[in-house]
Amino acid sequence: MNVHIIEVPLDYGGKRHGSDMGPSAIRLAGLRNKLESLSLNVTSDKEQMDIVPQEYAEQGDNPKAKYLKPIIKVCEQVAQKVELSKNKGEFPLVLGGDHSIVLGSVAGLNASCKKSGKKLGVLYVDAHGDFNTADISITGNIHGQCLAACAGYGLEELVNLYEPERKIDPKNICFVGIRDLDPKEKELMHKAGVTVFTISDIDRCGLDEIIKKIKRFFRTHCDCVHVSFDMDSLDPSIAPGTGVPVPGGLTYREALLLMEEMSSLGLVESMEVVEVNPILDVRNETAVMAVQLIARLLGETLY
Repeated sequence: MNVHIIEVPLDYGGKRHGSDMGPSAIRLAGLRNKLESLSLNVTSDKEQMDIVPQEYAEQGDNPKAKYLKPIIKVCEQVAQKVELSKNKGEFPLVLGGDHSIVLGSVAGLNASCKKSGKKLGVLYVDAHGDFNTADISITGNIHGQCLAACAGYGLEELVNLYEPERKIDPKNICFVGIRDLDPKEKELMHKAGVTVFTISDIDRCGLDEIIKKIKRFFRTHCDCVHVSFDMDSLDPSIAPGTGVPVPGGLTYREALLLMEEMSSLGLVESMEVVEVNPILDVRNETAVMAVQLIARLLGETLY
């Protein structure tokens, strides 16, 4: 397998600085060496994307969609890079950055899947839904609106990013690890028809049963799967280096098992890892965990 790493040091989408250093932290945690030890061919862009620091970016005049223009500009570039990588038959591995970059990842995957006739599905591993729109957003942060826009809800500028259409059927989106939703966001998710496995579902049924349901979901809905992994899905006691920590998250062992099982599904063709924030981390532990999670998804096993 050829894995193409796309680093997106963007932190416009959230409130806290620092996630722009996430790609570097993951790289320094030994990502390339780990993947090459799995006999994977690893390539990456020779030059980083041209993204100015948040304090120099244009916030815009819409408090319900902060940094709209610069986020669109960056995500258009991400979409182009992801589409090109996918068209080459590579495995695009996108490193964030905040979760607004999913706008670019899914747009690029959608464009490529249309050409190959494949139906795209997304596994969204996150504490949050990111399914607000500008109309209902409490914060105005676009990292909380990004997946809704991919599914066709929200500002036209976000919905029509890269190509003038929704990028994924919401009925092909599956969430796992959810534990923090805004009231109106929850209503929109019900309306859209996404599939959700909350942290309480995991407690109630056990992770093994939830994983069986997730794998059955993707086998019956999609031809290829994109895993969008937010490090805040993990409990902050083990993953402190993330911008919006919520207590009661996945354990490290649960997350590793989830990635192993998604690998065995045989449908995962791309991944992104977001919201690693070295400013809040301890000895780069969260980035090290990100490397291990990526490795499990890409075929590493314990024995």
